[in-house]
Amino acid sequence: MKLDDDDFALFGLPARFEQDSAEIAARWKALAAKVHPDKFAAEGAASQRLAMQWSLRVNEAYQRLKDPLKRAAYLCELRGAPIEANENTAMPAAFLMEQMEWRESLDEARDSSAILAIDREVASRERSLLTQAGTALDQRQQPQEAAQAVRALMFLTRFRADIDRRLESLDPAT
Repeated sequence: MKLDDDDFALFGLPARFEQDSAEIAARWKALAAKVHPDKFAAEGAASQRLAMQWSLRVNEAYQRLKDPLKRAAYLCELRGAPIEANENTAMPAAFLMEQMEWRESLDEARDSSAILAIDREVASRERSLLTQAGTALDQRQQPQEAAQAVRALMFLTRFRADIDRRLESLDPAT
C-alpha cells in the first residue's frame, strides 16, 4: 500500500465502475481499522501523524468508491477524461430540452403528487445515465462518453435537490 495508489488499488479492487457496495464497505472497515491513529499511540507523534494521513486517505477513497456518481467521475479522470464540470458545461441539445421541460413542469406543479411524478421521471433518467456511464467505462472503454453521462448526472443531481426543496416548501410542517 502506498499513499499515492489510486483508490481501487488501495482497496484491492478492480478499477471498474461495477462494484459490490458491501465489498467496498468491508474493505474500508478493514483498512480503517489497520491505519487508525489510536493503534499507533505508543509509537510516538510521527507514527500517529502518518497514521492520520493514512486514515484520511482511506476515508477519502471510501467516499469516492461508495458513491456511484463519484466513482464514475473518478474512473473518467483515471482514464484521461476528467469531468471538468465547471469548465465543460456543454450538453447535447436534447438533454437541455429535457431539462427545460422538467423545470417548466416543476414550476407549474401545484401539489406533491405532481412533483413526485417529475421526481420519478428524473430518477429513471438518472438510472439510465448511470448505466450508460458504467457500460461506457467497463465494457466499451469509452471514457469521453462516460464523462458526458457523468456531467449530465451532475445536472440531474442539482435538479433533484431543487425538487426536494420544492417538496419541502409544500410541507405545512416546515
